[in-house]
Amino acid sequence: MLKIIDFGVSRSFSVGQVLKTKVGTPLYMAPQVLAGKYDQMSDMWSIGVIMYVMLCGYPPFFGETDADVLGKVRLGNFSFNPADWKNISDDAKNLIRNLLKMNPRDRYTAAQTLNHEWIKNKAPKAKQVTLSGNFVDKLRGFRSHNKLKKAALAIIASQLSEEKIQKLRETFRALDENGDGMLSEVELKEGLARAGLTEIPPDLQEILKDIDSDGSGVIDYTEFLSATLDKKTYIQEEVCWAAFRLFDTDGDGKITQDELKAVLESGDVDEAAAKKSMQEIMDEVDTDGNGEISFQEFMVMMRGKAA
Repeated sequence: MLKIIDFGVSRSFSVGQVLKTKVGTPLYMAPQVLAGKYDQMSDMWSIGVIMYVMLCGYPPFFGETDADVLGKVRLGNFSFNPADWKNISDDAKNLIRNLLKMNPRDRYTAAQTLNHEWIKNKAPKAKQVTLSGNFVDKLRGFRSHNKLKKAALAIIASQLSEEKIQKLRETFRALDENGDGMLSEVELKEGLARAGLTEIPPDLQEILKDIDSDGSGVIDYTEFLSATLDKKTYIQEEVCWAAFRLFDTDGDGKITQDELKAVLESGDVDEAAAKKSMQEIMDEVDTDGNGEISFQEFMVMMRGKAA
Protein backbone atom coordinates (compact mmCIF):
# COMPACT_ATOMS: atom_id res chain seq x y z
CA MET A 1 0.00 0.00 0.00
CA LEU A 2 1.26 3.46 -0.89
CA LYS A 3 0.34 6.29 1.46
CA ILE A 4 0.48 9.82 0.05
CA ILE A 5 0.81 12.48 2.74
CA ASP A 6 1.78 16.10 3.45
CA PHE A 7 -0.22 18.43 1.24
CA GLY A 8 0.70 21.44 3.35
CA VAL A 9 2.04 23.51 0.44
CA SER A 10 -0.01 21.94 -2.36
CA ARG A 11 -2.70 23.74 -4.34
CA SER A 12 -5.14 23.19 -7.17
CA PHE A 13 -4.16 24.60 -10.56
CA SER A 14 -5.50 25.06 -14.07
CA VAL A 15 -3.64 24.09 -17.23
CA GLY A 16 -1.65 27.10 -18.38
CA GLN A 17 -1.67 28.70 -14.95
CA VAL A 18 1.67 30.14 -13.79
CA LEU A 19 2.54 29.72 -10.09
CA LYS A 20 4.89 32.14 -8.35
CA THR A 21 5.25 31.14 -4.69
CA LYS A 22 8.77 29.90 -3.90
CA VAL A 23 8.02 26.95 -1.64
CA GLY A 24 9.32 23.44 -1.10
CA THR A 25 12.33 21.47 0.17
CA PRO A 26 15.59 22.67 -1.45
CA LEU A 27 16.80 19.16 -2.39
CA TYR A 28 13.64 18.51 -4.43
CA MET A 29 12.76 21.93 -5.85
CA ALA A 30 12.83 22.50 -9.60
CA PRO A 31 14.86 25.46 -11.00
CA GLN A 32 11.64 27.12 -12.13
CA VAL A 33 10.32 27.15 -8.54
CA LEU A 34 13.44 29.02 -7.47
CA ALA A 35 12.83 31.51 -10.26
CA GLY A 36 9.25 32.03 -9.09
CA LYS A 37 7.62 31.07 -12.38
CA TYR A 38 6.48 27.47 -12.77
CA ASP A 39 3.63 25.03 -13.42
CA GLN A 40 2.85 21.35 -12.81
CA MET A 41 6.04 20.29 -14.61
CA SER A 42 8.00 21.28 -11.50
CA ASP A 43 6.46 18.22 -9.83
CA MET A 44 7.95 15.99 -12.53
CA TRP A 45 11.40 17.34 -11.66
CA SER A 46 10.77 16.47 -8.01
CA ILE A 47 9.73 12.96 -9.02
CA GLY A 48 13.04 12.62 -10.87
CA VAL A 49 14.94 13.65 -7.74
CA ILE A 50 13.01 11.16 -5.60
CA MET A 51 13.68 8.39 -8.10
CA TYR A 52 17.40 9.21 -8.06
CA VAL A 53 17.48 9.08 -4.24
CA MET A 54 15.57 5.78 -4.12
CA LEU A 55 18.04 4.09 -6.46
CA CYS A 56 21.35 5.26 -4.99
CA GLY A 57 20.57 6.58 -1.50
CA TYR A 58 21.53 10.24 -1.91
CA PRO A 59 20.21 13.23 -3.89
CA PRO A 60 21.52 14.42 -7.28
CA PHE A 61 22.00 17.99 -6.06
CA PHE A 62 23.76 17.97 -2.70
CA GLY A 63 25.43 20.61 -0.56
CA GLU A 64 26.34 21.17 3.06
CA THR A 65 23.98 24.16 3.26
CA ASP A 66 20.67 25.07 1.61
CA ALA A 67 22.50 27.77 -0.37
CA ASP A 68 24.90 25.14 -1.78
CA VAL A 69 21.99 22.90 -2.75
CA LEU A 70 20.04 25.67 -4.43
CA GLY A 71 23.12 26.78 -6.37
CA LYS A 72 23.49 23.27 -7.80
CA VAL A 73 19.78 23.00 -8.59
CA ARG A 74 19.99 26.23 -10.60
CA LEU A 75 22.83 24.76 -12.67
CA GLY A 76 21.02 21.43 -13.08
CA ASN A 77 24.20 19.40 -13.46
CA PHE A 78 24.16 15.86 -12.06
CA SER A 79 25.88 12.56 -12.77
CA PHE A 80 25.61 8.83 -12.14
CA ASN A 81 28.63 7.81 -10.05
CA PRO A 82 29.79 4.50 -11.60
CA ALA A 83 30.47 2.94 -8.19
CA ASP A 84 26.89 3.53 -7.05
CA TRP A 85 25.05 3.13 -10.37
CA LYS A 86 26.82 0.25 -12.10
CA ASN A 87 24.03 -2.14 -11.12
CA ILE A 88 21.20 0.22 -12.14
CA SER A 89 19.73 -0.33 -15.61
CA ASP A 90 20.09 2.16 -18.45
CA ASP A 91 16.28 2.36 -18.59
CA ALA A 92 16.19 3.82 -15.08
CA LYS A 93 18.92 6.33 -15.87
CA ASN A 94 17.16 7.32 -19.08
CA LEU A 95 13.95 8.06 -17.22
CA ILE A 96 15.79 10.17 -14.63
CA ARG A 97 17.55 12.15 -17.36
CA ASN A 98 14.20 12.94 -18.97
CA LEU A 99 12.66 13.99 -15.67
CA LEU A 100 15.58 16.24 -14.73
CA LYS A 101 15.54 18.31 -17.91
CA MET A 102 16.22 21.99 -17.19
CA ASN A 103 13.64 23.18 -19.71
CA PRO A 104 10.12 22.13 -18.57
CA ARG A 105 9.05 21.79 -22.22
CA ASP A 106 11.68 19.06 -22.68
CA ARG A 107 10.82 17.33 -19.42
CA TYR A 108 8.74 14.14 -19.33
CA THR A 109 5.08 14.58 -18.48
CA ALA A 110 3.27 12.28 -16.05
CA ALA A 111 1.80 10.37 -18.99
CA GLN A 112 5.20 9.88 -20.63
CA THR A 113 6.66 8.74 -17.33
CA LEU A 114 3.93 6.16 -16.74
CA ASN A 115 4.45 4.82 -20.26
CA HIS A 116 8.23 4.62 -20.00
CA GLU A 117 9.74 1.15 -20.37
CA TRP A 118 11.13 1.15 -16.82
CA ILE A 119 7.75 1.89 -15.26
CA LYS A 120 5.43 0.10 -17.66
CA ASN A 121 7.32 -3.19 -17.67
CA LYS A 122 8.56 -3.02 -14.06
CA ALA A 123 12.28 -2.44 -14.63
CA PRO A 124 12.74 -5.34 -17.10
CA LYS A 125 16.52 -4.99 -17.32
CA ALA A 126 17.22 -4.63 -13.62
CA LYS A 127 19.98 -6.74 -12.13
CA GLN A 128 19.20 -8.87 -9.09
CA VAL A 129 21.76 -7.65 -6.60
CA THR A 130 21.61 -6.96 -2.89
CA LEU A 131 24.73 -4.85 -2.36
CA SER A 132 25.84 -1.47 -3.73
CA GLY A 133 28.98 -1.42 -5.85
CA ASN A 134 31.11 0.32 -3.21
CA PHE A 135 29.87 -1.79 -0.29
CA VAL A 136 33.23 -3.42 0.48
CA ASP A 137 35.06 -0.10 0.04
CA LYS A 138 32.79 1.44 2.68
CA LEU A 139 33.55 -1.40 5.08
CA ARG A 140 37.26 -1.12 4.41
CA GLY A 141 37.23 2.67 4.78
CA PHE A 142 35.70 2.30 8.23
CA ARG A 143 38.94 0.70 9.40
CA SER A 144 40.86 3.94 8.89
CA HIS A 145 38.61 5.98 11.20
CA ASN A 146 39.85 6.78 14.70
CA LYS A 147 37.92 5.59 17.73
CA LEU A 148 36.12 8.92 18.18
CA LYS A 149 34.79 8.97 14.63
CA LYS A 150 33.66 5.35 14.86
CA ALA A 151 31.80 6.12 18.06
CA ALA A 152 30.26 9.25 16.52
CA LEU A 153 29.05 7.23 13.53
CA ALA A 154 27.47 4.69 15.88
CA ILE A 155 25.62 7.49 17.68
CA ILE A 156 24.46 9.02 14.40
CA ALA A 157 23.37 5.64 13.05
CA SER A 158 21.27 4.97 16.13
CA GLN A 159 19.48 8.33 15.84
CA LEU A 160 18.67 8.44 12.11
CA SER A 161 15.09 7.99 10.99
CA GLU A 162 14.00 4.71 9.42
CA GLU A 163 13.46 6.56 6.15
CA LYS A 164 17.12 7.54 5.92
CA ILE A 165 18.46 4.05 6.62
CA GLN A 166 15.83 2.03 4.76
CA LYS A 167 18.21 0.85 2.03
CA LEU A 168 20.88 -0.20 4.55
CA ARG A 169 18.27 -1.97 6.67
CA GLU A 170 17.15 -3.97 3.64
CA THR A 171 20.77 -4.86 2.85
CA PHE A 172 21.35 -6.03 6.42
CA ARG A 173 18.25 -8.23 6.32
CA ALA A 174 19.33 -9.73 3.00
CA LEU A 175 22.72 -10.65 4.48
CA ASP A 176 21.35 -11.90 7.82
CA GLU A 177 20.18 -15.29 6.53
CA ASN A 178 19.29 -16.82 9.88
CA GLY A 179 17.49 -13.67 11.04
CA ASP A 180 19.26 -13.41 14.40
CA GLY A 181 20.12 -9.71 13.98
CA MET A 182 23.84 -10.49 13.68
CA LEU A 183 26.16 -10.91 10.69
CA SER A 184 28.79 -13.62 10.88
CA GLU A 185 31.82 -13.84 8.61
CA VAL A 186 30.16 -16.74 6.79
CA GLU A 187 26.96 -14.77 6.17
CA LEU A 188 28.89 -11.79 4.82
CA LYS A 189 30.99 -13.96 2.51
CA GLU A 190 27.91 -15.72 1.17
CA GLY A 191 26.17 -12.38 0.68
CA LEU A 192 29.08 -11.00 -1.31
CA ALA A 193 29.06 -14.13 -3.45
CA ARG A 194 25.31 -13.80 -4.13
CA ALA A 195 25.89 -10.20 -5.21
CA GLY A 196 28.37 -11.40 -7.84
CA LEU A 197 31.63 -10.69 -6.01
CA THR A 198 33.59 -13.82 -6.90
CA GLU A 199 36.83 -12.76 -5.20
CA ILE A 200 36.36 -12.32 -1.46
CA PRO A 201 38.58 -9.47 -0.14
CA PRO A 202 41.67 -10.95 1.54
CA ASP A 203 41.34 -8.49 4.43
CA LEU A 204 37.70 -9.33 5.13
CA GLN A 205 38.46 -10.83 8.54
CA GLU A 206 40.37 -7.70 9.60
CA ILE A 207 37.53 -5.51 8.30
CA LEU A 208 34.99 -7.45 10.37
CA LYS A 209 37.15 -7.23 13.46
CA ASP A 210 37.34 -3.44 13.20
CA ILE A 211 33.59 -3.08 12.67
CA ASP A 212 32.84 -5.42 15.60
CA SER A 213 33.28 -2.70 18.25
CA ASP A 214 32.02 -4.78 21.18
CA GLY A 215 34.22 -7.78 20.38
CA SER A 216 31.30 -10.20 20.12
CA GLY A 217 32.69 -11.93 17.03
CA VAL A 218 29.72 -10.87 14.89
CA ILE A 219 28.42 -7.55 13.50
CA ASP A 220 25.20 -6.27 15.00
CA TYR A 221 22.78 -3.91 13.27
CA THR A 222 24.18 -0.65 14.72
CA GLU A 223 27.76 -1.67 13.94
CA PHE A 224 26.72 -2.44 10.37
CA LEU A 225 25.01 0.95 9.96
CA SER A 226 28.02 2.77 11.43
CA ALA A 227 30.31 1.22 8.83
CA THR A 228 28.04 1.66 5.81
CA LEU A 229 26.42 5.09 6.30
CA ASP A 230 26.75 7.33 3.28
CA LYS A 231 29.01 10.32 3.89
CA LYS A 232 26.36 12.71 2.59
CA THR A 233 24.10 11.51 5.39
CA TYR A 234 26.46 11.88 8.32
CA ILE A 235 28.36 15.13 7.55
CA GLN A 236 25.32 17.36 7.96
CA GLU A 237 25.96 19.74 10.86
CA GLU A 238 22.67 19.14 12.66
CA VAL A 239 23.34 15.39 12.59
CA CYS A 240 26.88 15.80 13.92
CA TRP A 241 25.75 18.18 16.65
CA ALA A 242 23.67 15.42 18.20
CA ALA A 243 26.75 13.19 18.44
CA PHE A 244 29.04 16.00 19.61
CA ARG A 245 26.75 16.86 22.52
CA LEU A 246 26.97 13.30 23.86
CA PHE A 247 30.76 13.63 24.11
CA ASP A 248 30.63 17.18 25.47
CA THR A 249 29.18 16.04 28.79
CA ASP A 250 29.47 19.41 30.57
CA GLY A 251 27.97 21.30 27.62
CA ASP A 252 30.72 23.90 27.30
CA GLY A 253 31.16 23.40 23.54
CA LYS A 254 34.49 21.53 23.90
CA ILE A 255 35.46 17.86 24.27
CA THR A 256 38.27 17.30 26.75
CA GLN A 257 40.46 14.22 27.04
CA ASP A 258 38.64 13.20 30.23
CA GLU A 259 35.28 13.47 28.45
CA LEU A 260 36.63 11.34 25.61
CA LYS A 261 37.80 8.68 28.04
CA ALA A 262 34.49 8.68 29.91
CA VAL A 263 32.57 7.91 26.72
CA LEU A 264 35.00 5.70 24.81
CA GLU A 265 36.61 3.57 27.49
CA SER A 266 35.09 1.17 30.01
CA GLY A 267 36.36 0.88 33.57
CA ASP A 268 38.29 -2.33 33.00
CA VAL A 269 40.59 -0.91 30.30
CA ASP A 270 44.28 -0.67 31.11
CA GLU A 271 44.90 2.91 32.31
CA ALA A 272 48.17 3.43 30.42
CA ALA A 273 46.72 2.06 27.16
CA ALA A 274 43.59 4.17 27.54
CA LYS A 275 45.60 7.34 28.11
CA LYS A 276 47.73 6.65 25.04
CA SER A 277 44.65 5.98 22.92
CA MET A 278 42.97 9.22 24.01
CA GLN A 279 46.14 11.22 23.41
CA GLU A 280 46.44 9.84 19.88
CA ILE A 281 42.89 10.98 19.13
CA MET A 282 43.57 14.43 20.59
CA ASP A 283 46.76 14.76 18.54
CA GLU A 284 44.82 13.93 15.36
CA VAL A 285 41.67 15.98 15.91
CA ASP A 286 42.79 18.89 18.12
CA THR A 287 44.40 20.85 15.30
CA ASP A 288 45.01 24.05 17.28
CA GLY A 289 46.69 22.11 20.09
CA ASN A 290 44.74 23.64 22.99
CA GLY A 291 43.94 20.26 24.53
CA GLU A 292 40.27 20.35 23.59
CA ILE A 293 38.19 19.43 20.54
CA SER A 294 35.86 22.16 19.31
CA PHE A 295 32.81 21.46 17.16
CA GLN A 296 34.65 22.90 14.17
CA GLU A 297 37.52 20.43 14.71
CA PHE A 298 34.97 17.65 15.19
CA MET A 299 33.38 18.53 11.83
CA VAL A 300 36.77 18.52 10.07
CA MET A 301 37.27 14.97 11.39
CA MET A 302 33.81 13.87 10.23
CA ARG A 303 34.31 15.35 6.77
CA GLY A 304 37.69 13.67 6.33
CA LYS A 305 38.40 10.45 4.48
CA ALA A 306 35.40 8.19 4.27
CA ALA A 307 34.16 5.29 2.22
